Amino acid sequence: MHLTYKHTRYACFAGYITQAIVNNLAPLLFIIFQTRYHLNFEMVGRLILINFGTQILADLIAVKFADKFGYRVSAVTAHIFSAAGLVLLGILPQVCPSPYAGLVIAVVTYAIGGGLLEVLVSPIVDSLPVSEEKKASDMSLLHSFYCWGQMGVVLISTLLLTIFGTDIWMWLPIGWALLPFVNMFLFAKVPFVPPVPEEKLMTVRELCQNRLFLLMLVVMMCAGASELTMSQWSSLFAETGLGVSKTLGDLLGPCLFAALMGTGRLLYGIYGSKLNLKNCLLFCGCLCILCYLTTVFAPHPLISLIGCAVCGFSVSLMWPGAFSDTAARFPMGGTAMFGMMAVFGDLGASLGPWLSGVVSDLSQGTNLLQQLQVSTGEELSQLGMKAGLLAAVVFPLVLVVSVGYLKKKRI
Repeated sequence: MHLTYKHTRYACFAGYITQAIVNNLAPLLFIIFQTRYHLNFEMVGRLILINFGTQILADLIAVKFADKFGYRVSAVTAHIFSAAGLVLLGILPQVCPSPYAGLVIAVVTYAIGGGLLEVLVSPIVDSLPVSEEKKASDMSLLHSFYCWGQMGVVLISTLLLTIFGTDIWMWLPIGWALLPFVNMFLFAKVPFVPPVPEEKLMTVRELCQNRLFLLMLVVMMCAGASELTMSQWSSLFAETGLGVSKTLGDLLGPCLFAALMGTGRLLYGIYGSKLNLKNCLLFCGCLCILCYLTTVFAPHPLISLIGCAVCGFSVSLMWPGAFSDTAARFPMGGTAMFGMMAVFGDLGASLGPWLSGVVSDLSQGTNLLQQLQVSTGEELSQLGMKAGLLAAVVFPLVLVVSVGYLKKKRI
């Protein structure tokens, strides 16, 4: 069979589904981990921090070595780590003297793969031969597959846990490891566009000396934090903060979140060439703030879940939009530019959920929340989760201010 750039694009789509598995499977199991291994909010939040912290290190390594080793070797390596880490997630907590240490080892392993994929897949698609007008739309379409992957992980995993019970949880990551294992062989064969010679590309130093690029890094960090804080905590928040069942919480929380995020990216993939990217980012940022506030302050659990789900649409353009805008401004940025963007996206994706977990734990010891508990009758853990999500509003707020500055200055 003769493989073309079409198959390269398909491999990249599957690569983003792999990254969705890496980032979203473990949070679905947080309640199981808390129950079986006696983990508190900070410990499960630390798993998110470790995941994206490791991805940041992998991003930095990829910035330096991806162009030297080439896309093929780097992409295959990313899939090997992703598949191995998922298998370890199902095995190590069962056999390690410390189950939490087993979880950490598995998370670090698959996070290396996820970090490499994040740096590699976007520039591979960006390099494929299409018109400049379509590049932003193609980028948004690519990132929509992350959402479909997230949605698939939630739906299939929730269905299996509901049918067979939580005792089979360890088979879920082992089963999901099949996708990166198979896609590894596709990446070993598909064609790639020859890279731009390294001497013609901007260096990391040159990029970091550009104030506009630094501002785009801030936008990227806020995009990662805005998306992942709600995405990572939505299942646990629905169960402990809103008191709904795990199945209903997963379906109306992270699943609907992913569906609306994918819909937003798909719509921009179709109509993006007719829209102003900065205006779309401003709209998304303002809607995101509204969604966070609705999730926290809504008087009814169903309204809070709606706010959580619509937040998926509000963050849909943030990550791919920041990627596309930066790539258009710095066409000679190369893998280093995509790597730096990925680093700051992952920085936000790790700090946002972790900060939310820390605030959730700390706030439960404050007089204010204890007084609210008496007046509202809500559990202290429920109020703590809401306080943690409220703290995360700072990220979409900073994004709106930053994009508004770019728009005002017409840069």
